[in-house]
Amino acid sequence: MPTTIRFAGLELRFLQDRHGTEDSLDLFTTTAKAGAGMPIPHYHDRWDETVYGLSGVTTWTVDGRDNDIGVGASLFILRGIVHGFANRTKDAATFLSILTPGVLGPEYFQETADLVNSGRSSPEAMRALMMRYGLVPVPAD
Repeated sequence: MPTTIRFAGLELRFLQDRHGTEDSLDLFTTTAKAGAGMPIPHYHDRWDETVYGLSGVTTWTVDGRDNDIGVGASLFILRGIVHGFANRTKDAATFLSILTPGVLGPEYFQETADLVNSGRSSPEAMRALMMRYGLVPVPAD
């Protein structure tokens, strides 16, 4: 049964994760409401990320360049490259994420949801959580 996690205008639905794929991949969809996105740009050095647009448009800033990902468009983000995304439109957008190898799992997102939904979130707490899971936060320019 897929795992669904909700926080800050985002809904993630895990379809496969590292636990069931022998650490081969994490596969999930994300629906971002209008204005929602990743608050802290980051990179990771243990996995690559591929996103594929399913509906609407999200803007991915990768290595300082904006990439609009709409229906049928894809983007590969090599490990070590700083990235983040935002839904800058007035409509919800959904994309598929594939993390290879699968070393993150849903746990990071569940802990993020717990932190954000509890009202205890702060930039320092988010950065500490990210670092524990191998996401390296980078100050926004």
